[in-house]
Amino acid sequence: MKTALSHYLPACLLILISLPAFTETLPPGVMRINGTTAPELQLNNLDGEPYDLKATQGHWRFVHFWASWCGPCRKEMPSIERMIAALGDNELEIVLINTAETEDEVFTFLGIVAPELVPLMDRDGQVTEVWQPRGLPATYLVDPAGKIQYQALGGRTWEKPVYLKFLRGLNQLESQPGQ
Repeated sequence: MKTALSHYLPACLLILISLPAFTETLPPGVMRINGTTAPELQLNNLDGEPYDLKATQGHWRFVHFWASWCGPCRKEMPSIERMIAALGDNELEIVLINTAETEDEVFTFLGIVAPELVPLMDRDGQVTEVWQPRGLPATYLVDPAGKIQYQALGGRTWEKPVYLKFLRGLNQLESQPGQ
């Protein structure tokens, strides 16, 4: 019996040591990704100002693809606006990418549902194609080193406490090994 226990003890200890990695609690619909490098993202916003994702490394980015014709996107945009207000001075950078619509369509839509948001314009859909979301809306959480760590497909109520707590906690992940 002593021999059998000593044989399994190292395996049991390894499982117990590894357990915290498997017990990460994520909000509904948020999935862990294996840290793939975020594709390039260089676009102008609705006001014509340029944006480059690589130039903003050093903090977490909330990269969100959407379109005004998308039903879940229409419901989610006011939630994102409330999320931004609730996060306040949090260092999470919000990057909203409209997919293949005109400025007039986007301006009219946002003027009604989320007037404070200023999205990037992927006029021809090429940036969206490179990122390959499996539908809209799609959100990627990019870490300070430029790696995609989390993804959420479909609409979310981002201003709910469970999502706000998760998003606020991203900054604590920077100092953890393996992030």
